[in-house]
Amino acid sequence: MKRGLQIFLLFIFFVAVSKAQKTDNKFESPLIQFSGVVLDQDSLTAIPFVSILIKGTRRGAVTDFYGFFNMIVNPGDELEFYSVTHKNRTYKIADTLKQKYYYAIQVLTKDTIKLPPVEIYPWPSQDDFKRAFLALNLNNTDGERADRNLEREELSYLERTQGASASLSYKYVMQAYYTKVYTAGQAPVNNLLSPIAWAQFIDAWRKGKFTNKKKK
Repeated sequence: MKRGLQIFLLFIFFVAVSKAQKTDNKFESPLIQFSGVVLDQDSLTAIPFVSILIKGTRRGAVTDFYGFFNMIVNPGDELEFYSVTHKNRTYKIADTLKQKYYYAIQVLTKDTIKLPPVEIYPWPSQDDFKRAFLALNLNNTDGERADRNLEREELSYLERTQGASASLSYKYVMQAYYTKVYTAGQAPVNNLLSPIAWAQFIDAWRKGKFTNKKKK
């Protein structure tokens, strides 16, 4: 009799525990895998490295280089989007969601930050500026300065040290490319075997274009 009572009490205990677990699972909020992309409102381009935090918690995510994010949320959570170049924005997850996966596109507005103007002077103080200003030599005229810039030594130094400009480098590269394409699949052009080049050379020699003008 005593053993039967113990079995009956254990049965009631297990039934109560199972009902409590069912009740807890009934009111437990399901987890949702929330994914999406963050875009710019004007250009609709992806915004990388946007911080997404669940309000009131320390959980969140960060968008990748392409603006995508993936995180776990609960129904009713409020998400906060933070970006250095855009205004902050919040997004509320509906508390009636029942699906396990949810997707969304979040758009952020650019935030224009106006910085105060900064004046940069080449002198550390006003006294240094006054001394430098009073020490200026303004006696040279425009013609004297032009003559000094056109001196042979100055031009020779620029000729030795100055490299090719961007336009000249581009022209040289394109000429080499055109020559390569023009002679593709065959031997490169040799002007020593060109009758036209020889005719031009003989004509220039007869006209005296190769004579030394200094001897005259």
